[in-house]
Amino acid sequence: MQKGEFSFIGDIARLFGGLPHNGFEPIGDDCTVVECGDDEVLVLSTDLLVEDVHFLRSASHPEQVAHKSLMVNLSDVAAMGAHPVATLLSLALPASVQQQWAKSFMEGYYEASKRYGVALVGGDTTASTDKIAINVVAIGRAKRDCVKRRSAARVGDAICVTGKLGTSSKGLVDIMFGDLATTAAKIHSMAQARVEEGIVLGAQRAVHAMMDISDGIASDIRHIMEQSKVGAEIDTALVPRDYDLRYALSGGEDYELLLTVERGEVEAVSERLLRTTGTPLTVIGRIIEGDELRWLESGSPIELDLQGFTHF
Repeated sequence: MQKGEFSFIGDIARLFGGLPHNGFEPIGDDCTVVECGDDEVLVLSTDLLVEDVHFLRSASHPEQVAHKSLMVNLSDVAAMGAHPVATLLSLALPASVQQQWAKSFMEGYYEASKRYGVALVGGDTTASTDKIAINVVAIGRAKRDCVKRRSAARVGDAICVTGKLGTSSKGLVDIMFGDLATTAAKIHSMAQARVEEGIVLGAQRAVHAMMDISDGIASDIRHIMEQSKVGAEIDTALVPRDYDLRYALSGGEDYELLLTVERGEVEAVSERLLRTTGTPLTVIGRIIEGDELRWLESGSPIELDLQGFTHF
């Protein structure tokens, strides 16, 4: 496919933009949102995982693949400030998949679902020619005024991230080179969605825009910029990381949260998040006027040509 992934998604959004939304919010956030009464909303998201694109069967236990399948979806729900309540799961399995693999996958999906209190309420199974394909629909619930969107960033906001960035991307590289036992490889295989953190941040009015970091901040911050019609300035020296900067900026599948916070409330938001979840919040930049993404290093402008992960 010649078009970039996000250009293609933009085309889809425009194509369907004129159709009735029937109470659902249009394409543009981690989840769509629909009213469900009593000042509450449901949020819904879906992700598709394909063998040799999102995971390697030869380098992953089925329980790890199941865990990842659920986490990538719960991360979207968390990014909206919502509490995950249910999923639907569809599997396409080739004849080369043994019954034991499928059994272990479902046991892993059960354990991950149990940990987060999420029900499995439906789905589908079918055959495929040679690759495994996994699709999950995640459903979350939240108070209407707790939902966070990419379009809510304001000029002057601090740009913040939870945790550390780039470890999962480094882990994927380790796995590709056969180093399955490294710390980064283990974190990549069993990454955790920031569900509790999303709920805590969703309840704070000082948090404006929010999304999860699935493609690297070099890509993901642009979604907030485009939806909020603002620019951004990021200081690479402030980015929390354990590995090379490029993993942190353009590597995918961190599933940390990227958010903008009212400048004068950052300390209070950070303190509450750390106290309730144990997860640190780090300021890495600020929202500015215009539509430009500026990179700094310890306050000095630098040139970086980074786009983040793309599936196409």
